[in-house]
Amino acid sequence: MPSKILVVDDEKDIVELISYNLGKEGFSVTKAYDGEGALDSVKKDRPDLIILDLMLPGMQGMEVTKRLRNNPETANLPIVMLTAKSGEVDTILGLEMGADDYVTKPFRVRELMARVRALLRRAGLKEKESEKETFSFKDLFIDFTSHVITVHGAPVDLSPTEFKLLHFFVRRPGRVYTRNQILDHVWGDDAFVEPRTVDVHIRRLRSQIETDILNPQLILTVRGVGYKFSDLS
Repeated sequence: MPSKILVVDDEKDIVELISYNLGKEGFSVTKAYDGEGALDSVKKDRPDLIILDLMLPGMQGMEVTKRLRNNPETANLPIVMLTAKSGEVDTILGLEMGADDYVTKPFRVRELMARVRALLRRAGLKEKESEKETFSFKDLFIDFTSHVITVHGAPVDLSPTEFKLLHFFVRRPGRVYTRNQILDHVWGDDAFVEPRTVDVHIRRLRSQIETDILNPQLILTVRGVGYKFSDLS
């Protein structure tokens, strides 16, 4: 069965453009033009992924995302958000609200299609990956049970926080996280830690696992937003 994609945007030309190209890629497409319509569509015909504009009439995209994430049945539904090119703050807020990825307007159709495919692939592998006791990518190897990490076959000694940080990233390849999200997941809500502490630990972690710290290939910086682990494809 083809994957079902829900496209939500109040600009009908954009909805038709995205829907046409998704159809060419073999996806099944449903459409909505506002937040309420999006939630109704999800309830009636659960999609495999949502492409969601943040600036919608009435209920905005962030509220739609919040409601989906607060519902156990849709908490893990992949969401690609569309945001204005200058909307860096909106992008960060959207990711912190629970969007999995973002594409800025005006967007390139090929980039959007690639992100949709990558997100669906990650969603399909997520459950399988979470059961694995080891992880291997490029020259990095991790044994989660023994906490053994090697790079180019040589052992790497990480602090407990650095290991938790690495574990967090490799379990979620390709997904962008803001500093505050990383703090919440790795340090926890009770830790009084400044967001810039994340940058310090990222630098330390990169110095241990990257072949070239000036040109990282594993933990990547997403300018103006945060960090992500490399897509495994």
